Amino acid sequence: MTVRRKSATLHLSVLAALVALFFILPPYHSGNLSRIMVLAIYAMGFNILFGYTGLLSLGHAMFFAAGMYGFGLSINLGGVPLPVAFLIGMASATALAAVTGFLALRTTGVAFMIVTLMFAQTAYLVVLYFGSYTRGDEGFVIQSAERIIFGIDLTTEGARYVTALLLFSACFLALARVIGSPFGRTLVAIRENEERARMLGYDTGAHKLKAMILSGLISGIAGAAYAMLFGYVGATFATVQYSIFPLLWVLLGGAGTTIGPLLGVFFMFYLIDFSSSVTTAYMLVAGVVLVLLTMFAPQGLMGEMRKRVFPWLP
Repeated sequence: MTVRRKSATLHLSVLAALVALFFILPPYHSGNLSRIMVLAIYAMGFNILFGYTGLLSLGHAMFFAAGMYGFGLSINLGGVPLPVAFLIGMASATALAAVTGFLALRTTGVAFMIVTLMFAQTAYLVVLYFGSYTRGDEGFVIQSAERIIFGIDLTTEGARYVTALLLFSACFLALARVIGSPFGRTLVAIRENEERARMLGYDTGAHKLKAMILSGLISGIAGAAYAMLFGYVGATFATVQYSIFPLLWVLLGGAGTTIGPLLGVFFMFYLIDFSSSVTTAYMLVAGVVLVLLTMFAPQGLMGEMRKRVFPWLP
């Protein structure tokens, strides 16, 4: 079996497992999995920039929030139909990523991290400044009557799970295709040795900007999906905390792997869920486990699997 066929089989098997879990899991866990799939989309967007291009952004929450607020404000203030609001959320995140990338990619290394963090903090302050529209830290709820698309009520558990699965599947397969394309291979070459890629004739600046825009778009889809499926928009999602989360998820699951983001979100979500049911010091438990994983599995769960057992893993 060729590497490409193995990869396709693996990706389709993951999606088949998610479909099967819908019929197996009780409502509590299927609801959790809906949230995990949406957050995994966000982690996949971050992974494009960090895992495959080698650019560490500390401001990705602004793209997630741009998609979320683009969607939420379009419905609450503009009264536009839900599908149009979703497209507005995607466009908002894409435009912000293009502007941020155009300016931030003039820097490299630590400077790039600081600039993206500054942009994210600016976006957060903008949300607070226009609190009369965004409701600031309090946020606002999208009414159930507005979360209906083509006659389907997205507030029900079944519709929420299926919608999350469809969005996750589309992003998952699309990004797998991108990573296997010449564009994706060029991003990996830039991550490994940008100077050599430039010497071979690749326009590394243009490729990094495209990666930034794609990363922002996917993150914006996650933000709009979160607001659409869970009905809440708040400034919390624009804070530094939500820029650090995708970094942790990707590091745990395996940077530069297509399945790593989903595995990382799943692992961290249930680690906190389980430890919080045992002790009030659940963040301490989560922190210890994360440190141990970093020490003994520095390439993440899927990264270690690729290193030790399955070298063909995408």
